[in-house]
Amino acid sequence: MTTLVLHRGSLRANPYERWLADHGEKIVLLASAEQLALFGEELPTEAPYLHAEALTGYDTGPHVAERAAELVERFGVTDVVACQEFDIERAAALRERYGLPGQRPGSALVYRDKWRMKQAAVRARIPVADHALLRSADDLGAFADRHGLPLVVKPRRGALSVGVSVLRTREELAGWLRTAEIAGPDGEPQWLAEVFVEGSMCHIDGTVLDGRIATLWPSQYQYALADYRDRKGRVDIALDTADPLARRLVAFGERVLEAFGGPEHFAFHIEVFHTPDGELVLCEAASRAGGAGVRDVQRVLFGFDPMEYPVRRQLGLPVDAGERRDPERLAGQLLFTKRPGVLRALPDPAALPPGVVKYTTYAEVGQSVRDASHSGDFLAAFVVTGADRAETEARIRVAEAWFRAGLDIG
Repeated sequence: MTTLVLHRGSLRANPYERWLADHGEKIVLLASAEQLALFGEELPTEAPYLHAEALTGYDTGPHVAERAAELVERFGVTDVVACQEFDIERAAALRERYGLPGQRPGSALVYRDKWRMKQAAVRARIPVADHALLRSADDLGAFADRHGLPLVVKPRRGALSVGVSVLRTREELAGWLRTAEIAGPDGEPQWLAEVFVEGSMCHIDGTVLDGRIATLWPSQYQYALADYRDRKGRVDIALDTADPLARRLVAFGERVLEAFGGPEHFAFHIEVFHTPDGELVLCEAASRAGGAGVRDVQRVLFGFDPMEYPVRRQLGLPVDAGERRDPERLAGQLLFTKRPGVLRALPDPAALPPGVVKYTTYAEVGQSVRDASHSGDFLAAFVVTGADRAETEARIRVAEAWFRAGLDIG
């Protein structure tokens, strides 16, 4: 029995050898060379890894799927594991091709292709912003004529807010059209236009295990997700269990999952606008755990990694999950994206403020830091816990002041 793991990101954050320690299978790893270099990591060489290799051009190159198929055949792979956004469709196609268990292309596409996603939501009467698939440059102008400005353009199969733009003027619209490739290499439309939705952004995260929702709880971003080059602390906090908005979001998330479906075991991340008049409008949904520090917050809320348990159940391994709908304590995250300059100083981690349960830095003193390239390109990240939302936020603000006071970059 051999498991192929398709992996983008940090291997330290996804210790497959520990997750599957009681499985008795071999692991074949196909990873992103760019991501391993970014995190300063090496390919594993010891058991249970039977084979490990990294490819360049991992995010978009067709050679990745081709190499994955070669590895399936070479090593007699019996399961395919994929936890990151860019691997969801690849893994589904491999399972379909070789008759392997897990998520298949049908539900994978609904969560990956934003055009299919919006159409599925409309069929289920789930509110979404007015939108259009851009088949030509004229389509964007026509959309602006119908709906006005500002409007949002985003890649049909994007991730990490890369490529998302808010166009507020006709000049910005014309400038975007001058640089955008409307069709992909296969000739298919690759951009979506949407009406700009005013309001705050919430997200609903959790897990489905054995075909049932095991965990589900909402949080609220206190920053603009796509504006990843701001210099402020980016704050995201789970909602209180007694908050009426939390209960509305729980019901909304259940509707989305029912409409979109999915495999027997998966993590999910659903983003929802909460408009000034109180309406809930679906932004996007993904059949994987949330990025940034969402996984860490979920660990605090429910006691387990939302990536680990679906992987274990997919491979038939036991988990201690049950149904934990309401969190036992609240938590939130504080994120600082990278900003360009030489990092001259960081605050002393021995003097962390109260409530900080995790503090991670992604650059070293003396290092030349480049500007953030996507919404998950961090300089530092905190996970903070408290008895309720108010205490959690107060502790986050203390941590933010502590970090800013000790940071020297320029």
